[in-house]
Amino acid sequence: MSENVTLIIRFRLVGGEDVSVMSGDFDGEPEAVAAISRAVDERRSLVLMQARYEREDDVHGVVINLANVVSVRVSKTDSAEAGQYL
Repeated sequence: MSENVTLIIRFRLVGGEDVSVMSGDFDGEPEAVAAISRAVDERRSLVLMQARYEREDDVHGVVINLANVVSVRVSKTDSAEAGQYL
């Protein structure tokens, strides 16, 4: 991961499943929330260049189709109580 903050981004899908991605693409939670909100408003996918899907060891680029996402939570910690869903 880069020098940026590692964030846990949880996506709640239309079917009720939660998908977790660890990302080092942002300087902090406000920047991540703004980028995700902008992508939702513009009806486009979210592109992460430094992400780990569901705690994989390797860092990958990930494209997330936000059309199937009901809500998103951004947090520095990984717990059910952390962060706010958008």
